[in-house]
Amino acid sequence: MSFSIKDEMPDLVQQYAMYLRNIKGLSGKTVESYCMDLRTFFRFLKHSQGLVCTELPLDEISIRDIDLDFIRGITTYQIFEFMNYVADERNNLSSTRQRKSSSLKSFFKYLTIHEKLLSENPTDNLTPPKSKKALPHFLSLEQSVELLQAVEGPDQERDRCMLTLFLNCGMRLSELVSINISDVLRNNNTLRILGKGNKERIVYLNQACLEAIDSYLAVRPKDGVIDRNALFLSSRKQRISPKTVQFIVKKYLAKIGLEGPGYSVHKLRHTAATLMYRYGDVDIRVLQDILGHENLGTTEIYTHTSNEQMEAAVNSNPLAKITPQKSRKDPAKDNDD
Repeated sequence: MSFSIKDEMPDLVQQYAMYLRNIKGLSGKTVESYCMDLRTFFRFLKHSQGLVCTELPLDEISIRDIDLDFIRGITTYQIFEFMNYVADERNNLSSTRQRKSSSLKSFFKYLTIHEKLLSENPTDNLTPPKSKKALPHFLSLEQSVELLQAVEGPDQERDRCMLTLFLNCGMRLSELVSINISDVLRNNNTLRILGKGNKERIVYLNQACLEAIDSYLAVRPKDGVIDRNALFLSSRKQRISPKTVQFIVKKYLAKIGLEGPGYSVHKLRHTAATLMYRYGDVDIRVLQDILGHENLGTTEIYTHTSNEQMEAAVNSNPLAKITPQKSRKDPAKDNDD
């Protein structure tokens, strides 16, 4: 279902959306998610306060009339009621409730601190629900090699180059499709990446990446190209789309027997991070810079150890081979004396 911030959101939320996009530098998708959370919140308030017909479905309630006077009347208790509602009635997972909590806190912080339209922030005592940090799924080293070897077809140089960058540099899907030829810096074998919030970072290209890029550039179309600076082109000779990359990655994952839910482009980012940490003895802060994580805590999830590593650690204990004596005197014989 399509969603329009301009058509569906009240003026204050539209201004907030422009603040997130232009001042905070958040992606359009993130801004849309925040606004959709606010839409659900305001719909809940109007319904719970009897401001609309009780038989009207929540998803059909308009919030265009929400104004500053309405927002000034919102209490901390109502916010807690909303969080209970999304947990109990909408069965939101902790990760979804955590995002909704962040959406509310960000909006009221904007009104209180940035615009100074509110004297008190009703979300000050709102604590985001704790979410279980699941270990990220990733391909093994053998599976990664098999994936690269599975590439074939008329676009094999392009496809292999994309997979190589994913598996070696750990970049996001949006980062890969936005790479320009000019971002490949040959003077020092680095790649300029435009990450979240339009933040630039530099990653070093290893031999595999350099050779993959060279092989692809040698066959990359030159005539009739729409976006001449885009590194990766589609069959239409324009910048490749995220959807096309996702299709390509899933095709090759399925080819080596890895298909279904959980197998995606982002799995390759997890794979790169895990392989670098496990085999490269990489400092966690260096890994943070490579992946473009704003918070170190996000990177620390890759410091998990595998079952094999834990078994090896226990077996490496110098006491591992000190076992109980195999022969003991029979206590009964001791009493014969």
